[in-house]
Amino acid sequence: MAIARPVRALGLVAIIVWCFFLYHMFQPSVRPLAGGSSTAPTKIENMERDPMLDPINEPAGPLHRTSAKYAPGVENSARINATLLSLVRNEELEGMLQAMGDLERTWNHKFNYPWTFFNDVPFTEEFKKRTSEATKAECRYELIPKEHWEVPSWIDDGLFESSAELLKEKGVQYASQTSYHQMCRWNSGMFYKHPALQDVQFYWRVEPKVHFFCDVDYDVFRFMQDNNKTYGFTINLYDDPSSIETLWPETLKFLAEHPDYIHENNAMPWLTDAIRRPEHNRKANGYSTCHFWSNFEIGNMDFWRSQAYEEYFEHLDRAGGFFYERWGDAPVHSIALGLFEDSSRIHWFRDIGYQHIPFLNCPNSPKCKGCAVGKMYQGESFLLKEDCRPNWFKYVGLN
Repeated sequence: MAIARPVRALGLVAIIVWCFFLYHMFQPSVRPLAGGSSTAPTKIENMERDPMLDPINEPAGPLHRTSAKYAPGVENSARINATLLSLVRNEELEGMLQAMGDLERTWNHKFNYPWTFFNDVPFTEEFKKRTSEATKAECRYELIPKEHWEVPSWIDDGLFESSAELLKEKGVQYASQTSYHQMCRWNSGMFYKHPALQDVQFYWRVEPKVHFFCDVDYDVFRFMQDNNKTYGFTINLYDDPSSIETLWPETLKFLAEHPDYIHENNAMPWLTDAIRRPEHNRKANGYSTCHFWSNFEIGNMDFWRSQAYEEYFEHLDRAGGFFYERWGDAPVHSIALGLFEDSSRIHWFRDIGYQHIPFLNCPNSPKCKGCAVGKMYQGESFLLKEDCRPNWFKYVGLN
């Protein structure tokens, strides 16, 4: 009996995945260099010592420092086409002011990049007044279009409710909160479509209540541009496999139709590792669940606007997993980056001290204060098992 073409294609993708996995498993690797400032990625086979314990320096290469060209409102500014971006509710004002205070103190008071705030309801005058007083930079307040936020027409309300109940029984957080599902979908494939961002290229995502610990003395956006970087992260974790059981199978369906979208220097082994947490891989049907924690991300929106990502998001959106499961923007962004982008264009900002409770990135640097060096969690030691950086360092490196 002849095998159907879609089945053959899916089988081919599975073989490709396995070949990438074997190649990266057995290729030689080396120990990290102290300070982590090598121009080439340095791989770690077994992370016996957290590289954050080594002295952390700024990234190598030319860096743009503050100058009069970064003053607020100056003509012919040295700033590039970028913004600080926050999806935030009016009632989260205090948490937003705390996060703004940290980032303004450690970085943005030197460079004065604009803040762009998004909400699905109008911002209050108090929110606008107090946030604008927290920075010398321009503040923009944007309303999310209803068609970008509302539950899509193809989502069945009854199935959504019953699915939410099943997820709650499995202990999946926020499963019954419609707004959480809407937020994940918006952050995955809608934010960069907003008219206010149509001409913006780079963004730095900032959420309420996050902390920044280190003085950063160079223009981070110019670093991304000058070094041809697509995405920057600080924290790399495992996800709850119960929230994304069909995400990887749907991804394989997409790849069966578009195998040419897979970049030759991809991070497939990071996405499919089954060694460190095999149960996660099994429950997520072949996905390691490793992802960049996207409450911090510095990105080039050209990637999200690419044909590969747009078609991938459309495929996932129509599959319904943002509502029938609880697909987050973090695994969706991470899978897409790991498959469709050159992994050398994904940068670990080891020099940016950051915390979103309970996880943190704390560099060993005199520019940092207020966090415990070399400890990626705050709380009980069982949280250490959620760290997926060892896989990233093993398969991709410390670039």
